[in-house]
Order: sequence, then structure tokens, then C-alpha cells
Amino acid sequence: MKTIIYTEYGNPEVLKVQEMLKPYPKDGEVLIKVQAVSVNFGDLIARRFRYVSAKDFNMPFLIWIFAKLSFGLKSPRIKILGNSFAGTIEQTGSDVRNFRVGDDVFGYTGEKMGAYSEYLCVSEKGLLAHKPTNTSYEEASTIPYGSLIALCLLKKVNIEREQKVLVFGASGGIGSAVVQLAKNHFGAEVTGVCSTERVDYVKKLGAGNVIDYKREEFSKNGETYDHIIDILGKGYNSSYKTLLNRKGTYLFVSFKAKNLLQMLWTKISGQKKVICALVSPHAKDLQFIKELVEEDKIRTVIDRVFKIDQAPEAHRHAESAARKGDVVIKLTREA
Repeated sequence: MKTIIYTEYGNPEVLKVQEMLKPYPKDGEVLIKVQAVSVNFGDLIARRFRYVSAKDFNMPFLIWIFAKLSFGLKSPRIKILGNSFAGTIEQTGSDVRNFRVGDDVFGYTGEKMGAYSEYLCVSEKGLLAHKPTNTSYEEASTIPYGSLIALCLLKKVNIEREQKVLVFGASGGIGSAVVQLAKNHFGAEVTGVCSTERVDYVKKLGAGNVIDYKREEFSKNGETYDHIIDILGKGYNSSYKTLLNRKGTYLFVSFKAKNLLQMLWTKISGQKKVICALVSPHAKDLQFIKELVEEDKIRTVIDRVFKIDQAPEAHRHAESAARKGDVVIKLTREA
């Protein structure tokens, strides 16, 4: 089978296509012929993780240390990237009950990665579900990563219908899912914040209002919100505090130690609430996401699809300002 691997950290050219042995499913596992895999922020970070300093890393120092040890200090320990995929079950191990050969599925492998490969073995009890009937493989592959994390994050915030929600980083994998879930599932009035190049993309996602942070000093426009979802960890400073209603919630998806102190202080003071969230999705969450997709409450906007031997180009495009949607690698070979 063809697999995209990398044996050293660096620019997109470290990604190479290599022939590897096809895996065999163990008890309770299924063998998936991966049709498509999305290129996510985690893939881009992991590919160059040796050069990501503690300052650049968007989480606390201790988590950075554990991540360094997990991924490898000087060279990658996990040599196959990719964690959000869609494909077809080709074989099942013993005791598999929920899936059959021929089932179309989509799933998420998390920090274990491994989906940049034509074949992948996963546990049937993992983050795996039948593919939404109204999506292609390419579309389905983009859904698990952002939607799972977004759903788990929003469960930590008590969003009520018609409340105002501001999303920093609304054009990324997680941010785009937060925009759609907050609006279409929770019934909130959503404002997205992004760069000039991605304003139209965020509008396509359904944001009622989109702010171009490069052109507008929105923290001084007098508008306030019930909840602020900060994907990029911009910071809970004095200017951002003015955006939050008196009993509002500021949710950090990416955060540093100082944000943890802010969370503690707001808990003591009992006013505006700061939450620093780590999440752990479950299989039932992915099943729920599938249902939302089939109800057209979550949709994908694919920017470009690349072939398996174009992995470097896929990463380069995903890192560029030109990206205006999801980037996908199609792993099936043409007949």
C-alpha cells in the first residue's frame, strides 16, 4: 500500500510516498481502505514540531514538554500523519459487531495519527461512525477533527437560543465548526472574526456577521457578546473584557498558564467567567455529528483536493493565506 511518511521534521518536502505492508485487523478492529484524509492544523504543527518552541506552542509549557516527548525530540516518532479520514471497510477482525465489510465510514484517530495511508486499522469502539449519506468521501474526511472538538468545547458553555457568540479564528478547522454548531444547533447569533482573505468563506459557513480583524478595530465598536470562543488564544485583556457581557463566558481553546490564572481568578470573583478547556471526544459524539451533517446543520467547504503524491503541495497550500476552506488528500489511486 502507498503511505505518506516523514522521517525528519521540516518543510512540506519532508513528506514522501512509500510502499508499506498492508495492516491486518486484530480482534475488535476493522481494516479501512482510506479514500480521503483532511490536512489539519495538527498535521502542519507535527510535521515541523522540532522547530516549535514553547513560546510558539499555543498550550502551557508542561503540555509542550509532553508533546515533544510523544512526537519525538529530534526526529518523528509518529511517522504517518493524518487523523481525520473517510473510507470503506475492507475487512473486520473477530468480535466486530457494529460494522460490516463494504460499510462507508468516517473517523478520527487523534494524536495517534496514521491516516495518511491507503489502509488503516482502527478499533470499532474508537471514534468511528458510518459516513453521512449526503457527503462524498472528501467532504466526510474534513468533518471529524473540527466538529468533534467544537462540539465538546461548546458543551462547556451554556449557550442559549439567540444569545450572541463571538468566534475568534472562525476560518480554521475548529473555528468553522464552532460557527456552524453555535448557529445551527444551539440557535445563537454568531459573529466570526478572521482575516481579509477568508471573510467570504466564513460567510458561507453561516456567520451572521463577519469581522475582518485586519481592517476593523472591533474591540472598540461598543458591541458586546454573551460568549466569546477564542480558538487562537488571543488573550483575555482589558480590551477584550469590554466585549463580554457582565455574566458572559470567555472560552479559551488554546491557552497559556496566565489564562489558567485568569480562569481561577474569575471563578473566585464570580463575575465574567473564563474557561480553559481540554476535551476528549467519544464515539457517541461522532454519531451525533453524523446526524447533524445529515440534517444539513454542518457542512463542508472544500478549497482544494490533492492526490496522494501531492502531499507537499497540500501542506503548502493549507499553510498559505490563499486557503479558503478545507484541504483534502485523496488516497485512492485512479483506475
